[in-house]
Amino acid sequence: MITINFPPPDFRISREQDKELIFDRYRKKFVRLTPEEWVRQNFLNYLVKSLGYPASLIGIEREIMLGELKKRFDVVVYNRRMEPWMLVECKEMNVPISQQTLEQIVRYHMVIPATYLVMTNGTHTFCCTHNAASKQWLFLTALPHFEI
Repeated sequence: MITINFPPPDFRISREQDKELIFDRYRKKFVRLTPEEWVRQNFLNYLVKSLGYPASLIGIEREIMLGELKKRFDVVVYNRRMEPWMLVECKEMNVPISQQTLEQIVRYHMVIPATYLVMTNGTHTFCCTHNAASKQWLFLTALPHFEI
């Protein structure tokens, strides 16, 4: 497991009718503030503000096709050649990161072949990469530095 010290939250939150909204500075729009979105926004801030990942190389909640199924990934960080470098699956804080979470992100990895897979619920964060020689997922003790 990787320990993360999130930057202090500096989010713009508003209320529209009966919904709470948070301004997503990366998508440049207000989105519904769900428990999963809270984790996603904090994790994005950590990647950009604490680790220096370029915000311009981050894709958020885009549709992909898994066979006949339409799915949405949470976050993809691209390298400077615009190739998927890191795929992130966010869960709300009370949802444990489990084998099921790993299987979900590995399915997304079949469509988005990123070098690193990250799973987080804001409290527990795991990062792995695939070792082609051993055909196993290797879990890291820290998130990688952004690849130049």
